[in-house]
Amino acid sequence: MVQYAVTLKLGDWTVFKDGEPIAAGMSRSAAVEMAEGLAFEDEERGEQVELLIQDYTGELAHKVSGGS
Repeated sequence: MVQYAVTLKLGDWTVFKDGEPIAAGMSRSAAVEMAEGLAFEDEERGEQVELLIQDYTGELAHKVSGGS
């Protein structure tokens, strides 16, 4: 399983893959778009993907998809 997360860290939106930051300093919409695009690519390869996206109030939306 691959995990992507979009969270607000030190005032910037950051994209994480498997707990490691892969992009920072983005707008929330750009970070979400990036994470969703990467998740889609992994799903196309048959990977199961967990996607966590923080909203402006700090709540996390959780989605698991993909896999064979």
